[in-house]
Amino acid sequence: MTPGAGSGMWTVTAALLRPVWRSLPWRALGAAGGLGLLVAGGSRLLPGQAREAALGLVLLRLVALVGGLGLAFLLDDPARPTTEAVPVRRPVRAGLRLALVAPLLAAWWTATLLLLPAAARPPLGAVTLEAAATAGAALALAASSVRFRAEPSPGTGMAVALLTLTVAVLLLPRRWSLLVPPNDPNWAVAHQWWAVILGVAGLVWVTCTPEPLSRRPLKARPPVTSPCGTSGPSRTS
Repeated sequence: MTPGAGSGMWTVTAALLRPVWRSLPWRALGAAGGLGLLVAGGSRLLPGQAREAALGLVLLRLVALVGGLGLAFLLDDPARPTTEAVPVRRPVRAGLRLALVAPLLAAWWTATLLLLPAAARPPLGAVTLEAAATAGAALALAASSVRFRAEPSPGTGMAVALLTLTVAVLLLPRRWSLLVPPNDPNWAVAHQWWAVILGVAGLVWVTCTPEPLSRRPLKARPPVTSPCGTSGPSRTS
């Protein structure tokens, strides 16, 4: 890529900031964010004896799931068939969406941790890893839907898929469970698996954000014929 082409790409990408910001699914993201804050803040209304780390862990896992459900809508773009024509490739457009939301997501998660009473806070690093893996799974599901189904608004279906995966995790046998308490002997092993889930989700995101390798070929235009029946311009004597 020539320097001029690179600067032109950055110019186009910068020009996309405002329309991408406006096209983000703010209703879904806002609803998930608000519900998550309510769940975390509601813990302060519980009796003192109920404010323990076990309950805090359950609440934060619920908040992480709610956040994941909101992120399942991140790639929703009803105008995608139109925006495919812009000179910025899909990974840049998808990455731009994620980059705009990531700081807000980090601030939201920090706020939920602070809303939880100190006595009810579980190991924050471990539960943050669980939340990151849940968010990554939601994003991976959305990216795969856009990649393989060319779905302009995959959010609803991928939110259902994330809920289905959550139910499947809840039904795992105890020795394979990923949702163990801190005093469980499998706590460290479970979070190794959470790290694997996060890594796989990132790999799926990177693999599924590029444009499809093959597209439908355009129909060949019929040759233009002149009134004299020749395929080129009419010859005059």
